[in-house]
Amino acid sequence: MNKFKDKVVVISGGNSGIGLEAVKGFLSEGAKVVFSGRRKEALDEVVKNLEGDFKAVLADQSKPRDNEKLIQEAVDAYGKIDVLFANAGVAFFAPADQIDEDHFDSQFDINIKGPAFLTKYAIPHLNDGGNIVFNTSIVHQKGFEGAAVYSATKGALRAYARVLTTELAPRQIRINSIAPGPIATPIYDKMGMPQEVVSEMGQGFAEANPLKRFGNPKEIADAVLFLASDEASYVNGIELSVDGGLSQI
Repeated sequence: MNKFKDKVVVISGGNSGIGLEAVKGFLSEGAKVVFSGRRKEALDEVVKNLEGDFKAVLADQSKPRDNEKLIQEAVDAYGKIDVLFANAGVAFFAPADQIDEDHFDSQFDINIKGPAFLTKYAIPHLNDGGNIVFNTSIVHQKGFEGAAVYSATKGALRAYARVLTTELAPRQIRINSIAPGPIATPIYDKMGMPQEVVSEMGQGFAEANPLKRFGNPKEIADAVLFLASDEASYVNGIELSVDGGLSQI
């Protein structure tokens, strides 16, 4: 139960869904965890039920200064960083001929600009031999209707991770990505779509999945912990799909 004993882990978007399960997982394995969330009330509620050595930081991943703040608070509290999990993200669906600038900018700001600046500020404080895990998605591997901009952000993040794998190799810092399939997280409630449309879309995802179900956040978090652990010491530069086989058929 001490796989990450005395390791310092930073997680963006750790107040719900996959991020929260990752926070719990790293804490249970002895890590010191610093995590962010955009809403103070959500962070305040989450910390009531967490045990271990952690720090919650109010920060919005779409804002470079907030990313700098998250890293600085982690460094001030615990010194160097061993693991960075760039998790926070949003998903909005719309046909390509119905998008507007807000639909485009909000997703690119949070899903790719945010992780890029979070990483920029983290790099000087990452221990050699540490690692970074990005939360991408299987959406950029397939052509899901209405997901053009969302898919583009995740494809860009995957490309960014590839380059980073090369740049940080001299320091033995591993870079990997986790690509969830349909997971039962609050992201579906934030898509700005009528509930019946979201339900119908979710049913379609489940029916297309070989396992005929949604995944749960802990299943993704467990994979993140694996990629960040010494057990994955020779795993580098990959995008691991955790999707019940949806992207493979």
